[in-house]
Amino acid sequence: MASAKKFNFNFLGKRKLAMSISLVLIIVSIASLATRGLTFGIDFTGGTLVEVSYQESVTIDDVRDTLASAGFADAVVQYFGTARDVMIRVPLKGDIKGAQVSEKVMLALHEKNGEFVTATNPLTKEQTCSTQGQSQPCQVQMRRVEFVGPQVGDELTNQGGLAMLYALFGILAYVAFRFEWRFAVGSVVALVHDVIITVGIFSVFQMEFTLTVLAAILAVIGYSLNDTIVVFDRIRENFRKMRKETPLEVMNQSINQTLPRTILTSLTTLLVLISLFIFGGDIIHNFSVALILGVLIGTYSSIYIASPSVLMLGVSRENLIPVKQEGAEQSANT
Repeated sequence: MASAKKFNFNFLGKRKLAMSISLVLIIVSIASLATRGLTFGIDFTGGTLVEVSYQESVTIDDVRDTLASAGFADAVVQYFGTARDVMIRVPLKGDIKGAQVSEKVMLALHEKNGEFVTATNPLTKEQTCSTQGQSQPCQVQMRRVEFVGPQVGDELTNQGGLAMLYALFGILAYVAFRFEWRFAVGSVVALVHDVIITVGIFSVFQMEFTLTVLAAILAVIGYSLNDTIVVFDRIRENFRKMRKETPLEVMNQSINQTLPRTILTSLTTLLVLISLFIFGGDIIHNFSVALILGVLIGTYSSIYIASPSVLMLGVSRENLIPVKQEGAEQSANT
C-alpha cells in the first residue's frame, strides 16, 4: 500500500514576509477602528426591531423607500425566511419610545398599500384594514416587536468585550500549563491577530456588528486555538524525536506533518459556512462572513503567526524536555 504523500514546504522561510503582511493588515484595521469605528446593530446601540409579514412578495428597496419617506432613513431592512417576511431595525431616535416607533413604521407601511387599520384581534394580533370601503385582513401584518434600550446595549457591549478578554486570559493560562510560556504567548498573539483583522474588516467595509457576529468571533477564537494546539502538540513531540535538527527545522517539519489535517478541517468547515452565506439569508449573512474570515485567518495564523512567534521567543528542546539531575537519579536508586 502506497504511503501518504509527505509535504515539505518551507513555511517558516517565508515568516518575515507573512508577518509583514499581517502587520500591515493590523495597522489598517486599528486605523479604521480608531477613525471609522464599527457599525453596531441595535443589540449594542439600542433601538426597535419590527418583524412584518406581507401577503405577497415585496422588495427590500420598496420597504426602505417607504420608511425613508416616513422619517426612518437610517432603518435597516432585511428579509428573514421568505420574500414576504421582512425585518426592520430602527436605531434609537431621541426620546421616542419603541411602541411609538413601531406604530409609525406600521402606519407608513399601511399607507403605502392604501390601507387603514380598523381592528386588531387581541389573541392573534392580526389586523383588519379598510381598503376601498371593504374590510379585510391587512396586506401587511406585524408579527413581532422588540425594543432594546441604550442601557441594555451598553451592558452587552461591555460584557461582550469582557468575554473576549476572559477567553484570551484563559487560553494563556491553559497553554502555559500544558506546554510552556513561550507557546502560550505565541497562541495569544495569533488569536489577537485573528480578532483584530476580522473586526477590522467589519470596520473597513462598515458591515453591521451584532451579537451574532460577536458570537462568531468567540467561535473563531476556539477554532483558531484548536488548530494552533494541534501544531504545537506535534512540535513538542518532534522536539523529543528529532535530536539533531534546529528548532526552525523541527517547527517546519511539524507544520508540514499537520498540513493534511489542517487543509481537510478548513475546507470542510468552509463548505458549510459558504452554504450558510449563500442560502442562509440576510439574518445570518454577517455571522457567516465573520466565521469565513475567521477560519481563513485562523488557519493562516496557526502557520505564520503562532509558530514564528514561539521561534522568535527563543524556544529550544531544553524548554520542553526536563533535564534529569544526577543527584536525583542517585537518590532514587538508593
